[in-house]
Amino acid sequence: MPGTRVSVLSMFMEWAKNDPMRIFWLAGLAGTGKTSIAVTLCRMLQDSPDVVLGGAFFCSRTANIAELTDARCILPTLVVSLAELLPGFATALAKELNVDGRAALKPVNLQLTVLLQQPLAALASFVQPIVFVIDALDECGDENEVKKLLLAISALTCDATVKFVLTSRPETHINTSPISNSDHNSILRLHTIDTSEVTEDIRLYINDAFSRDPLDDPWYSESDVSILASRADGLFIFASTVITYILGTGSPNWRRKRLQKVLSAVTSPAAIGPLDAMYEFVLTRASSTSEVDEEELDETKHVLACILTARVPLSIEALAEILDRQATDLRESLRRLVAVVHVPDQHDQPGLRTLHASFGDYLLERATDRLRIVASQGDGALARGCLHIMRKQLYFNVSRSQSSFKRNSRDMVHDISLSVQYACTQWIYHVASLPRPAILNSEIDSTFLPRFLFWLEVMSVLDQVQRATAILITATATVCR
Repeated sequence: MPGTRVSVLSMFMEWAKNDPMRIFWLAGLAGTGKTSIAVTLCRMLQDSPDVVLGGAFFCSRTANIAELTDARCILPTLVVSLAELLPGFATALAKELNVDGRAALKPVNLQLTVLLQQPLAALASFVQPIVFVIDALDECGDENEVKKLLLAISALTCDATVKFVLTSRPETHINTSPISNSDHNSILRLHTIDTSEVTEDIRLYINDAFSRDPLDDPWYSESDVSILASRADGLFIFASTVITYILGTGSPNWRRKRLQKVLSAVTSPAAIGPLDAMYEFVLTRASSTSEVDEEELDETKHVLACILTARVPLSIEALAEILDRQATDLRESLRRLVAVVHVPDQHDQPGLRTLHASFGDYLLERATDRLRIVASQGDGALARGCLHIMRKQLYFNVSRSQSSFKRNSRDMVHDISLSVQYACTQWIYHVASLPRPAILNSEIDSTFLPRFLFWLEVMSVLDQVQRATAILITATATVCR
């Protein structure tokens, strides 16, 4: 990672080895490269003989995994990583858990005391600094839990040398926490670095990506790279999106065409920002025709609305079943969106999601009226789709159990498709998110109630009986609105 990024990473390593300050906060606006720096830093720490990478946690909204947006999951994950590395810490942690086995379920301040602070006493003579990396704290859903976590980390006292690298946007609840105190913590704000330095980094980044797969005939010039770098306006996510789009599948001739389209299309990024301009460009060219077909664009927006509002990452196959479509057709509609949407290679492989949270923010909040997506569109489609799946695929002995007197086995889960699992565990939350959920009351009455016992069987096989109670409570409150 050249230029300024090298300087930043060198600064991190020097801090990790020698600086007495416990916390290094890397702040930056969306798309400025915080996560890429955090990933590279983790690799450097793993290779360093002078510092131990105790563990890393990458918060993420786009992964659509609840645990990755829950601040209460961070410390338990980190201490497990450290226990796998250092047997002395593992032994001390096990003793604490024998006394309080539910420590990981407690508020973060109590988690820190039991899971980290007290076991660290066993490492008092450990020489090397131990560094934990927590990326994208702003993507955690509960701001109060994030505040508690930052307070707990700031107040940590122990004999071992333990440090934290934290990255986030400069959101108010983080910016007003103890980590923003530069007298006690090291702070680097990426968005304050000189623009010319960042632009040079981005130019080198783009040039490196383009040069990895050279063609016999030159397909880009140094001028092309410089123009793209200047239009990025300091946003690495812009450069990453451009690279993914241009280097997409197809013949070399298509690569040249995509480059020229980008150069001619993104002519005035200052109007709405370079990232939004790039997103608009990719989205409007998702049509398979030379001109944007409105019907095809609407279909693309419909699929994106479902991806954005899905509560866990689905597979192509599962989403297609829920939407009553062919998996091959759904994949084809997403083929031109690989610059902004992660599409798994296999139809049955989960992980369908947008690549960056800013793309979802753009579609839901900042896009033009023609491109903007309303979240209720996705919730409505998924709510009806879930009810459709339950109507068609819930039946007596859906789990194929050989006896009701035997305990459920893990193998039984494999007999229940991902679409059925999703429908049974998530349907009510999509219904409850609608502006007028009562519009589906009659469909719920005719679909869910007659199949209640079959649904409960699925929830039992999935080991989600406790969650079934919460779903029924939510359903009662929602249907009665």
